[in-house]
Amino acid sequence: MARHYIKTAFVGVRYREHETRKHGVRPDRYFFVRYKLNGKDKEEGVGWGSEGMTAQKAAEKLAKLKEAQRTGEGAITLAEKRQQATAVRQAEAEARAVEERENTTLAQAWEKYLPVAQANKAAHTAYAEEAAYRLWLSPTLAGKPLRDIKPIHLERIKKTMAEAGRSAQTIRHVLAALRQVFNFAKRHGLYAGDNPVSLVKKPSADARRLRFLTHDEADRLLAALAERESNVHDMALLALHCGLRAGEIFSLTWGDVDMERGVLILRDTKSGKTRAAYMTEAVTAMLGAMERRGHNDLVFLSANGGRIVQITETFNRVVAALGFNNGVTDPRQKVVFHTLRHTFASWLVEQSVDLYSVKELMGHGTLAMTERYSHLSPDKLRRAVKTLEAGMDAAKARGKVVKIGEK
Repeated sequence: MARHYIKTAFVGVRYREHETRKHGVRPDRYFFVRYKLNGKDKEEGVGWGSEGMTAQKAAEKLAKLKEAQRTGEGAITLAEKRQQATAVRQAEAEARAVEERENTTLAQAWEKYLPVAQANKAAHTAYAEEAAYRLWLSPTLAGKPLRDIKPIHLERIKKTMAEAGRSAQTIRHVLAALRQVFNFAKRHGLYAGDNPVSLVKKPSADARRLRFLTHDEADRLLAALAERESNVHDMALLALHCGLRAGEIFSLTWGDVDMERGVLILRDTKSGKTRAAYMTEAVTAMLGAMERRGHNDLVFLSANGGRIVQITETFNRVVAALGFNNGVTDPRQKVVFHTLRHTFASWLVEQSVDLYSVKELMGHGTLAMTERYSHLSPDKLRRAVKTLEAGMDAAKARGKVVKIGEK
């Protein structure tokens, strides 16, 4: 059905009425303006009466279009005017985005970063980053825009931490947490500059733990833990006999415990790979005595029935009671829960297990990470030299000594 247009008292302005919709007591009206453009008739809609349009307002718009045609200044059609308005809005939105990016503070970036870190990182990693921000970054940098954070600010934090007695490794962890926030901000358009952490020299630190337990110390520790808290004892046994990290123990589910084959399946490990750990008889007996729950249920639960996020203070109290850390000032020599995993690897090497096998059992990403244990197998190296020496003696006896450079 053809639309019916109604003229108004204003030349070049007309309207049509909506068939059903009302504006007040009368039908809603949609207004149009008609004018000449480049010698041709042109008509454009300007809006509904229910949206505030009137014949007079339409006439005013028409007058402006004609004025623009006459003077050559401004939009000569409503479509062009709308395009210009859209362009202005886009430009304003872009300007606001730039301003927001330019003025994003570390605190604002951190608020966006933390939930992502908690959702995608191991619980202990996210917890450590939160502590780094709360204790060392927030006090001086929280309200500062990211663009204003310079290497000099980070040098001051390094100095403050060093004066507070924090280790080089702890300082490195704090800088690493800040680097992650800046990288996140760049990926999400909150910051466009260089990462200032990359311009700061990291304090050198060899945080590799040197201490491992003797068999007697391990037996005493496990016995004392069993008397204090069975849950901690069982987790310590897994770390000591299977080389599991604390996070791997916390994440272990009953579906990953294969009692028949004596294998534990460790998923989403630090290296990003799934690996197998093999149970000793003691571990098999320990897990076999536990109440086995559902396939996806955690083997070890916190006091409130949730996921454990860190070893309880029971472990540290038992270590203190046994005197393992008496007089020890070097953090690398102190006995902590991770010492049990370190002990697992050390015992393997002492028993002449090759480093590649140790690497696989430990879940190390590279053999270089395992080579720090090589000094524990001097007998194997000594035997290698003795084999070389025997070969040289045999060659001399046959009168076939090969000189360097000969073919």
